[in-house]
Amino acid sequence: MILPHKLIGVAVIWNEAGEILIDKRKPGGVFGGLWEFPGGKKETGETIKNCIQREVLEELGIDVGVEEHLITIDHNYSEIRVTLHVYHCSYLRGIPKTIECDEFRWVTLDEIDEFTFPEANKQIITALKKNKN
Repeated sequence: MILPHKLIGVAVIWNEAGEILIDKRKPGGVFGGLWEFPGGKKETGETIKNCIQREVLEELGIDVGVEEHLITIDHNYSEIRVTLHVYHCSYLRGIPKTIECDEFRWVTLDEIDEFTFPEANKQIITALKKNKN
């Protein structure tokens, strides 16, 4: 069986205090109630960097600068295959709002394990911790 495949742009958004912005998915739907790094599906003709900027603006109402590539992850869930293109981003302007999510938080890498993420996101956290050292 061939799974549907989605290309996803993912933002690891850093503020000046060295904290990362995470958001909680709305209940219901895929991965409802789990925490995630903001981002979403790449649209036809869009670059990954443009996708990340658009998705963060749509989900949280803030502008980010997309910077260096962190990791690319291919992951198969039971219903779908995803390729996550993860980039470090800087928080530029705007006040985060819960437009497409239930909640958001600024967290440190030391606090991040207190939150439950979808399986593929765990590789992002591992990569972030590895880069920290």
